[in-house]
Amino acid sequence: MNGIWGQLAGNLAFVCLAISIWAHVSIWFQRRLDGYGKFVFGAMTGGTSIGSILLATEFNPGIYIDLRFSPLALAGLFGGPVAAIIAASIAIIFRTTVGGAGAVDGIAAISAVAGLGLIAHFLIRKRSPTFLDIVLLTVATGTTLVVLMAALPTLSKANTLIMVGQPMVMLNCIAIAACGLILLKTQHLELERSILVTAFSQSPDYLYVKDRDSRFITVNDNMVRLFRFQTPAEMFGLTDFHLMKRPLAEELYDREQEIMRTELPLVNSVEHIGDRYMLASKVPLRDREGRVIGLAGVTRDITERTALERELQESKNLLSHAMAGMSDGFAMFDKRGFLLFCNEQYRNAFPLSADARVIGAHIRDILRRSIATCERLDLPDDAAESWIAMAGATLHSNKDEEVELYNGDWRSIRTRLAEDGTAMVVVSDITAMKQAEKALRLSAEQMKSLAETDGLTGLVNRRAFDEAFAREAARSVRTNIPLSLLMIDIDRFKAYNDTYGHPAGDQCLQIATKCLLHATKRSTDIVARYGGEEFVVLLPDTDEAGALVVAEQFALRLNERNITHSQSEFGRVTASIGICSAQGRILQAEPGLLLSIADAALYDAKAQGRNRILFRHLPGDLARLKRLADDGSAFGIAQKNMVPMPKCGN
Repeated sequence: MNGIWGQLAGNLAFVCLAISIWAHVSIWFQRRLDGYGKFVFGAMTGGTSIGSILLATEFNPGIYIDLRFSPLALAGLFGGPVAAIIAASIAIIFRTTVGGAGAVDGIAAISAVAGLGLIAHFLIRKRSPTFLDIVLLTVATGTTLVVLMAALPTLSKANTLIMVGQPMVMLNCIAIAACGLILLKTQHLELERSILVTAFSQSPDYLYVKDRDSRFITVNDNMVRLFRFQTPAEMFGLTDFHLMKRPLAEELYDREQEIMRTELPLVNSVEHIGDRYMLASKVPLRDREGRVIGLAGVTRDITERTALERELQESKNLLSHAMAGMSDGFAMFDKRGFLLFCNEQYRNAFPLSADARVIGAHIRDILRRSIATCERLDLPDDAAESWIAMAGATLHSNKDEEVELYNGDWRSIRTRLAEDGTAMVVVSDITAMKQAEKALRLSAEQMKSLAETDGLTGLVNRRAFDEAFAREAARSVRTNIPLSLLMIDIDRFKAYNDTYGHPAGDQCLQIATKCLLHATKRSTDIVARYGGEEFVVLLPDTDEAGALVVAEQFALRLNERNITHSQSEFGRVTASIGICSAQGRILQAEPGLLLSIADAALYDAKAQGRNRILFRHLPGDLARLKRLADDGSAFGIAQKNMVPMPKCGN
């Protein structure tokens, strides 16, 4: 037994050594292995398994005891399906070649342990393995080996579990734990190195390292793009003399040599390279003995910032010259809200609080004065302090405001921030502009009213009615509520005009309009002049009964007026009315049909003697369609009723 422990201990040392060598190689050749790492890892763990088999102890003829299972389990956990399949295939092929009585059982054990590592890989999914995962894999592998030695026929028959089970299971578990920790540490180192390399190469600044002779050792991607190379390797060994004009290169070289000689860093030094302004910081690099071996540099492109600073300075200079003669008010507040400067126009723009707008005054004191004098109409009467605090806090932000003063004047307040945090305020008198806007808005409203209103009756015209009809029809479809329509025509109106003249005809239409407006009492009802002597009434959320009530009310009021009409068979002015109601999906299919049917009903009312109300329905459901089909009604329209209007007088 002691001999088996010793031989397996040597086997353990080999497995750990092989995994350690892989750990170092994978770090050194990380970039070259990119894309092939799992294949190489699978081949390495398979080779380690073969080495363990070669160092195996032959327990019984054809039965070998070794640590081949530890690299196979780790191949699945760390390398996934690709590495596990490659490692297991290599181990199985070699074990088949070796042969012996335990070959079949050995192949089964190899497959089981490799599959166990693969299961562990899928269980942790996309996250990286942890120490706990290695511990669980170690326990699972040990348990699996115990089960295999007890269950596989050849191993069971040879009493493998009893005779050598303990050293085999324990040392395989130790190998998994030790090698797993090595791979885990290697993985962490690779991740850290990858993060550092990525951060260096993708930094928005220009990063580089130079040796004692100011030759580039490494550069990031931005440096490569700046000097128009393809890869960082093309810049290795070059100096500034290869990249820029000699006078500038000599200046940079002397400065860098001075840094390495004095061992003092250079921080935020402006360098003018071509048409670009650069802000450079350079520090000397030392080896473990403290000797300077080169320098590292960080350079940032500040061309745009320099241009902005120049523009700001020019603007300040221009502002100082223009301030005295400008027509607008101007003021400057510092970061804390104290007034640094203001011209006389600024104080005159706020006459009631002008005495508070002096150099050194705080914005909150100025606002308190404005509230106390009721200078601005937008200032609150209560909770004044909370409003002052909020307004003072928002002083240092870019904003545009328009405020109305106590006397009706308007001021435009534009606040802009300078780079140093100073708030610049420009105040303009926009009273004339506001008055013009008000006049223009009133004119636009009047024009809109004229465009949508009939000049004679004051009702909405046909254009406005069409828009209202489309809107209400869509609402009826959406909410499934009824929508009714009245088409009204003054009977024999042409004869009335010919007999009494057009002024009397206009007066007759105005009287009819008043009767209609009295009959439609809801604000949602829409009465429109549809053309000539024809009117239309749109009744949202109204069924046939409600529409009939409105029609009868109108007829009654018109009869009460008793307007004489000698050319009418009734001796007075009368009207014919056609009604149609519909709702829901009927309107959705063809909303214009509602107008057509109401107009057809009006036509029939006039054809049947005038001075009457007639309404028709659009078909609303299948049952109604069937009834209409049985009745033979044209277009599926059912005549529901005919109501002669009451006569007045004789």
